This record gives sequence, C-alpha cells and structure tokens, in this order.
Amino acid sequence: RQRLIGCDLLSDGSIRGTSRDGYDGRDFISFDLESGRFVAADSGAEVTRRRWEHEGIEAERWTNYLKHV
Repeated sequence: RQRLIGCDLLSDGSIRGTSRDGYDGRDFISFDLESGRFVAADSGAEVTRRRWEHEGIEAERWTNYLKHV
C-alpha cells in the first residue's frame, strides 16, 4: 500500500491539498480538498468511494487533516 499526501499554501493564503492511495504500483482512490470528493481509479475503488461518501466521515477527516495538520 502506498499513500501520498500533499498540501500547498498558495499566495492568496488558501490551501490546495490531496491524498492518494494505491497498491501494487497502481492508483486506487484519491481525495481532492477543493471539491471535497473522492475519485475512484477503478471499479473496486468505486465501492470504497460510495461507502466513504455515504458515511461522510472520511471526507471530513481528510478535509480537517489537509487544512489544519
């Protein structure tokens, strides 16, 4: 499993951030801070995306992490 987390503090003071998860050298799912949505890379990740967006907890957790941590 691989996880890539990145944040940029822009000149206007806003924050751009993303979190990407993958495995076996392939993308699985990512979170875009600007849209507050998950992006599934394949049909297996689509199941995870739907569950996380339905529950609402993961998007809130990643938004908080990327904006404040």
